[in-house]
Amino acid sequence: MNLQSTVALANGVKMPWLGLGVFQVEDGETTISSVRTAIKNGYRSIDTAAIYDNETGVGIGIKEGIELAGITREDLFITSKVWNADLGYEETLKAFEVSLEKLGLDYLDLYLIHWPKEGKYKDAWRAMERLYKEGKIKAIGVSNFQIHHLEDLWEAAEVKPMINQVELHPRLTQKELIKYCQERNIQMQAWSPLMQGQLLENEELKEIAAKYNKSVAQVIIRWDLQNKIITIPKSIKEHRIIENSNVFDFELTKEEMAKIDALDQHHRVGPDPDNFDF
Repeated sequence: MNLQSTVALANGVKMPWLGLGVFQVEDGETTISSVRTAIKNGYRSIDTAAIYDNETGVGIGIKEGIELAGITREDLFITSKVWNADLGYEETLKAFEVSLEKLGLDYLDLYLIHWPKEGKYKDAWRAMERLYKEGKIKAIGVSNFQIHHLEDLWEAAEVKPMINQVELHPRLTQKELIKYCQERNIQMQAWSPLMQGQLLENEELKEIAAKYNKSVAQVIIRWDLQNKIITIPKSIKEHRIIENSNVFDFELTKEEMAKIDALDQHHRVGPDPDNFDF
């Protein structure tokens, strides 16, 4: 396994296990530079969203990164997400076109419903199914969906979601949701895998990291990968972007994996998918 290793989604589309997230990265040079840097250093997956307000910078970073790395657009896997205010059939079709234009792309590799806004996501999903069938999106999925949201969507969907991207880290291991998704061939993906940096001083994780001469961030990313979870750590610093990808030369033992699992406290740093008001 290496930085360009992929997993086949339910429809056969291949998605890299490790990518760069750009949540809370300011649009403009900061975004451009982190995306360009990631691609130059071997990353092939970039995850953004309409609400991050940095799709324009991501698009420029993609263009510059492609040139630097001597690769093509087809070598990359680009994800964006439709925001709550744009959930609805026509609204989602329109929002998709806006994202595509900002990114300067002809198609997206993955498009997600960002949050399970009640009464809204089924119409959005119909629009995404249409875009998928038209070949404008290679894969479609959801973000922040709990089991009951997935079951609700499942009833109405012609195309099943291929990805569920959720907050997932050692303090929120989401075991039940993982099991449910794996049984239905929905690939799990972690956002905020490092718990927004809150786990970096954890003593148990530091102990494991010291054994392998790795950082706590690298240990957590490795834990994700060994759990068969796609992960998208965020960084804007080149040395961190490189460090986060340097996780393919060691393997955690069963005991260490269990020790990390045991840190679970069902603790969220982001909103609760069953109780949000935006």
